[in-house]
Amino acid sequence: MLYSKIEGSGKPLLILHGFLGMSDNWKTMGTQFAANGCEVHLLDLRNHGRSFHSEEFSYAIMVQDVYDYCQANNLEKINILGHSMGGKTAMLFATTYPEMVEKLIVADIGPKFYPQHHQTILAGLNAVDFSKKPSRNEVEEILSQYITDFGTRQFLMKSLYWHEPGQLAFRFNLSVFNQKMEEIGKPFPENAIFNKPTLFIRGGNSNYVLDEDFQNIQQHFPDSRIETIPNAGHWLHAENPKLFYEITSSFLK
Repeated sequence: MLYSKIEGSGKPLLILHGFLGMSDNWKTMGTQFAANGCEVHLLDLRNHGRSFHSEEFSYAIMVQDVYDYCQANNLEKINILGHSMGGKTAMLFATTYPEMVEKLIVADIGPKFYPQHHQTILAGLNAVDFSKKPSRNEVEEILSQYITDFGTRQFLMKSLYWHEPGQLAFRFNLSVFNQKMEEIGKPFPENAIFNKPTLFIRGGNSNYVLDEDFQNIQQHFPDSRIETIPNAGHWLHAENPKLFYEITSSFLK
């Protein structure tokens, strides 16, 4: 069963993080939703955070995990919000189980195919040799040789934890990601359609959702609208949390 943090009471809202992320990335935002009448479920997807590790890794299997989680927690009618990889999982969940989803929010990802673009990040992560028992500072120093963006490094460092005294490790399953990297960019099934209210939010400085993608989005999600958060990149919910929360909470109401 997927690990989760549950907060608040009211309408269930499932939040799915992006690739290499974890539920903790959404802690502050989740608390805000909980204070506004939602029962918030912050999930760690398989091979991420505190959830189980598995050799199986695909959007279809992650959708099955979310379905099993809903069954175990008696969640029949939910709203679902997903960012990046979590957004694609949320889209596929909504089209697979439309009777369970009332509203869908997708943050900075579209249904299209995305070519591999995490190679530098994976190279940095693979360069960390935990058998040498590096300190947190030493891990960050290694990552900085590959990943120049401070925000991205801090995001990855969130998954660093003390596996045992004196021994750090990453919470995510790096070995499986090395093998199954192509799964992340796979396109949405051509015939998948979700007819209920859907909100796409993109970062104005991000290239994940372009103007020319709007038609494809409308084909899969006829009752959708697209909002842009100006001067924000791919981590739009962290870069402008105030506007992100305003747009999403207004949509959920």
